[in-house]
Amino acid sequence: MNKPVKSTCCYCGVGCGLLIETEGGQIVGVRGDPDHPANAGRLCTKGASLHLTARPDYRLLYPELRRQRHLPRQRVGWDEALTHAAERFAEIIAAHGPDSVAFYISGQLLTEDYYVFNKLAKGLIGTNNVDTNSRLCMSSAVAGYKQTLGADAPPCCYEDIALTDCLLIAGANPAVAHPIVFRRIEDARAANPDLRIIVIDPRRSETAEIADLHLPLKPGTDIALYMGLLHVLLAEKLVDRDYIAAHTEGFAALEESVAAYPPAVVAEICALAEAEIVQAARWFGKAAAALSLYCQGLNQSAHGTHNNAALIHLHLATGQIGRPGAGPFSLTGQPNAMGGREVGGLANLLSAHRDLANPEHRAEVARLWGVPSVPAQPGKAAVELFAALKRGEIKAVWIACTNPAQSLPDQNEVRAALQAADFVVLQEAYGNTDTAAYADLMLPATTWGEKEGTVTNSERCITHLTPAVARPGEARPDWEIVVDFARRLGARLEHPLTGQLFPYSGPEAIFNEHRESTRGRDLDITGISYALLDEAGPQQWPLPEGASSGRRRLYTDGVFPTPGGRARFVKLEHRPTAEATDAAHPIALLSGRLRDQWHGMSRTGTVARLFNLDDEPLLSLHPADLRQRDLASGDLVRVANPRGDVHVRVKADAGLVRGRAWLPMHWGSQFMNSAGVNALTLSTCDPFSQQPELKHAAVAVDKADLPWQLVILRKTGAGELAALRLLARARQLLPDFTFATVGLYGRDQPLVVFRAAHTEALPENRLLEIDALFGLGAEHAAIVYADQRRQISKRAVAPDGKLIGVRLAGETQAQSWLKEVMADEANDGDSGLDPALIRWAVAPIGRRPGKLPQRSRTVCNCADVSEAQIIADVGAGATLALLQEKRKCGTFCGSCLPQLRQIIASQAETAASAQPA
Repeated sequence: MNKPVKSTCCYCGVGCGLLIETEGGQIVGVRGDPDHPANAGRLCTKGASLHLTARPDYRLLYPELRRQRHLPRQRVGWDEALTHAAERFAEIIAAHGPDSVAFYISGQLLTEDYYVFNKLAKGLIGTNNVDTNSRLCMSSAVAGYKQTLGADAPPCCYEDIALTDCLLIAGANPAVAHPIVFRRIEDARAANPDLRIIVIDPRRSETAEIADLHLPLKPGTDIALYMGLLHVLLAEKLVDRDYIAAHTEGFAALEESVAAYPPAVVAEICALAEAEIVQAARWFGKAAAALSLYCQGLNQSAHGTHNNAALIHLHLATGQIGRPGAGPFSLTGQPNAMGGREVGGLANLLSAHRDLANPEHRAEVARLWGVPSVPAQPGKAAVELFAALKRGEIKAVWIACTNPAQSLPDQNEVRAALQAADFVVLQEAYGNTDTAAYADLMLPATTWGEKEGTVTNSERCITHLTPAVARPGEARPDWEIVVDFARRLGARLEHPLTGQLFPYSGPEAIFNEHRESTRGRDLDITGISYALLDEAGPQQWPLPEGASSGRRRLYTDGVFPTPGGRARFVKLEHRPTAEATDAAHPIALLSGRLRDQWHGMSRTGTVARLFNLDDEPLLSLHPADLRQRDLASGDLVRVANPRGDVHVRVKADAGLVRGRAWLPMHWGSQFMNSAGVNALTLSTCDPFSQQPELKHAAVAVDKADLPWQLVILRKTGAGELAALRLLARARQLLPDFTFATVGLYGRDQPLVVFRAAHTEALPENRLLEIDALFGLGAEHAAIVYADQRRQISKRAVAPDGKLIGVRLAGETQAQSWLKEVMADEANDGDSGLDPALIRWAVAPIGRRPGKLPQRSRTVCNCADVSEAQIIADVGAGATLALLQEKRKCGTFCGSCLPQLRQIIASQAETAASAQPA
């Protein structure tokens, strides 16, 4: 085993430090870095399984090109690939101008990658059409900070969580989306039992379970609620008039607006109890230190900027900013969305927090780059970029490290845009994303564990990453691909400054140029170098030349980076969601994240154990909404509105208010037979941030008339690589059904799980073809049952009594326990499964022979503890502490703690209801 290599996690914006373990040129393990300030050695389930995603076998390893749309892509060399790309871009620019091309990049790129993309577009080509998927998650946070505080700079640090007296969590679910931050929240609660936690979320999320007060506001009413809280703070004299007078402006106008939002009015708008609004305001206003954490629930809204501003107002009005334990803390969604914002990687920004609309800022960047000018015409933000692609205004798009054919709203329009484009380049580590189907040119990029550069996390902390292993195949670092292309394009455009613009031989030279662009700016990092980061560890900005350390908290002196040095109150008013529910579409659909999946699952979807808690997308509804539609948990529904529809199974969730539904955002066309939740979302954007309202859509939910169902469970017996190859083959079946999902399940010997439903049964010959695809064909000794009258056909393959595959068609009731039995490692032993029990499961005739194996879903991936084990222990009197001592669940990464608490609470409710009155 080689010496571990320091790195960071490539998932959320917490920025956890990792130690990558390698052997034989391969990544073989990861563990948390105890010296990294973000996590002090802790990791969540996703981060702890990163080494399982590092196999090169299913990566995009070579450039692929198709010269005509109707032809398949073919492998080519890098020279041919980039020469062709440069020729196509040069032709399009010559014919239609610089704004006829665009770049759509990612918050998962390194800062150096971001910088050269930005320079390529704005410095060489002369277009501001470079935007990023951070537009979908963080641009409202950016705009909210800038409108109020003057700069895109989270003023807090993670240490503040332990120092606050009142923690307000709004539109965020850190228990699953930022688990290591949530560990800090749990630690703070344990250390300070008097800590008040308020959670504002339309759904009773996993985070809400820890709250002293949960406010399940009506979707889209955030501004009204914060105006109502400010109304109470004013009425009860809990604002800091001295701070307002000394350090802010615009409060008088806001105070006039706030008068229209007394608690009784706000309670009606938000569908909340008036007393709870007053209570929340009092806790916040009376706290010695009040901290807020917020994320997509505020950002992904047609008024996301003002959602952010309204919450920041509470801090400014009470002076709760610039000191320990206090301040508005936006949780970043992606691992380096902050780094992208630092280099101006959005269509309206320039390097070092400069604004494109500011002529002085454009002139400064032009001087830094040595070009005559930077274009003044605003670039197209993400949603408009793809709309322009469909209209033909943009002819070519270069997409890097992101998957717009799943993540953008109104997927029918986005996919039509990609289809209409003259030329689509996809720079990716994975070749099987939804967007890959539309790419004319695929360029293999290096990814986590293979790259060098820097990332910045939610608390402005910069980490230097170095490669742990060599790049696989012909994959190249993102910055290197861009620089090579830029030089070729510049030659074809006869740009005289091409060599001067792109002289880099490595990422450090790019970082040094970026660093110089920050001199004198609010994020000045002229005191940071690769050498310093390697020697002293991660550093927070600002850290100007000559400073000994970065700044933990901003605005401690009450001076803000605005023209007058004062923070600004913004005049606001309540606005509803962009789309209202009505009689035809009565359900407010919310979307969100799961604990063990990330974005579109191109990485997490390769790890079977990350499906163990949630192995398919389930639509959550209040039990009363299920009863109203004659539905039970597990039934199939059609979720629809004018933009599209999806078919999914439902589950009851009493944590939802009636009339609201919740669907995870991770599943797309690689794992189900639709684009997922974004087939339903709408493209209406916030006017300031251009961020779309991805969190809410009005839908109809109706029982699906799909009487014939199919379930296939196949254990490959050769590890995850064999399962991934079978998964790839199984995907070709998804379009054949009205409802279909596919995924993995288990651990070291995973299953491929395929579920489907249709209006009528497939013929037997088609079932045999599907059997052959899954390796369940006639060549195996099989247990077969058929009832043609009832359209039931089943097959189980169990050589030597070891069940390796099952196909249930027409009747699928045994699927759940069969899945658990097959996934259980004990099933790999010599004893196998009772053949009589297998026969009964396939052909349930007569009395069941023996006892069913007791299996259930895995709740704790680290200790491999199932829900059934937890329930049994709780039934015998176990507390959380006893469970942790006996089973070790919740003692490793801690990601399962919210689920453990939910199970314990549910069992307590069940036991209480069973007691006689």
